[in-house]
Amino acid sequence: MSNTWLHGLESIAILDDSRSRSINPENPTGAVGEGGKAGGVLGLGRKGRAFLDLPQGKETTLAHIEGPGVINHIWCTVQDRTKFGEFVLRDVILRMYWDDEEYPSVEVPIGDFFCNGFGTKCQINSMPIVVAPYGGFNSFFPMPFKKNARITVVNEHPSEIHAFFYTINYMLRDQMGDDVAYFHAQWRRTAYAKLGEDHIILDDVAGRGHYVGTYLAWTALERYWWGEGEIKFYLDGDTDFPTICGTGVEDYVGGAWGFYERNEKGLVQKNETTYCTPFMGYPFYSAIDGTKTDIYGYDAAPMHGMYRWHIMDAIRFRETLRVTIQQIGHDGSRLFERADDVASTAYWYQMEPHVKFPTLLDREGRRPR
Repeated sequence: MSNTWLHGLESIAILDDSRSRSINPENPTGAVGEGGKAGGVLGLGRKGRAFLDLPQGKETTLAHIEGPGVINHIWCTVQDRTKFGEFVLRDVILRMYWDDEEYPSVEVPIGDFFCNGFGTKCQINSMPIVVAPYGGFNSFFPMPFKKNARITVVNEHPSEIHAFFYTINYMLRDQMGDDVAYFHAQWRRTAYAKLGEDHIILDDVAGRGHYVGTYLAWTALERYWWGEGEIKFYLDGDTDFPTICGTGVEDYVGGAWGFYERNEKGLVQKNETTYCTPFMGYPFYSAIDGTKTDIYGYDAAPMHGMYRWHIMDAIRFRETLRVTIQQIGHDGSRLFERADDVASTAYWYQMEPHVKFPTLLDREGRRPR
């Protein structure tokens, strides 16, 4: 069976048997002819229910879809602080479950899933993830399922979160091919590293699939250049040494020479240049905390947000996958081992079942430094 829904512009003129559906608070089930019935101050069908409130400590189901089908686009937005705290984007957990599975295939703080990993919002202009002003979170990763899909958010903020807006656009199909894999995403953090120990981006993946992306929220805790570490992909039984090895953090996300530029005299300017491209980017740098509104300081350890999408060069595995990245610095004359604070989100596709994820850190353990 043709999987034309997996293609891009080259197949946009090809008709197939899919049926378009959409879920949001105006049509929470996506049912045919059931949109816009909530009613409001302008009358029935004139914009009635645009958002949900997220109860404190509860898991809220955004969508429960009977398949087969594929989610094509997710949009959502939420404020990044309340009067009770400033880290809503780390306090709300996004989860996705495929085909009645007990454990989620996606479990990531909502900000990190959309490459906003420090509790504050920044723009992202890439192919699968777009964050538009001010905090319009968009995912275009195709997410197929054969039986059903369930998407939830968990509010671990100290209070109820008011006005969570969302839309989930999907297609229903008559069947899915046997070669269709399931979307996964997992968050990890090494907040207190030991010198010489690499940060684990992903581990204990078993089965057949391909790795499609990495987001890094890297807080530099030592002096000098922080990005000499190599990313490593251990494939299909690799042990001490990987099959695929990078050459540096900024190299991995398509940058060079520490993201620094030269001035008109040819001298290196020691200020970072951020950028976004379809497949790789360094969209966020700051040494100032932008989440607080009171008078108690704004200094922060330097924060670096980066993404790399393996869409044109997926990392394929048949049996196992492990992904790590080193913490190594350079002071202009020598390399040295570092102990930074690294949080990562890994994105991949694989056949189910998947190995249960490690227990997600609690709210305090996810708090940006």
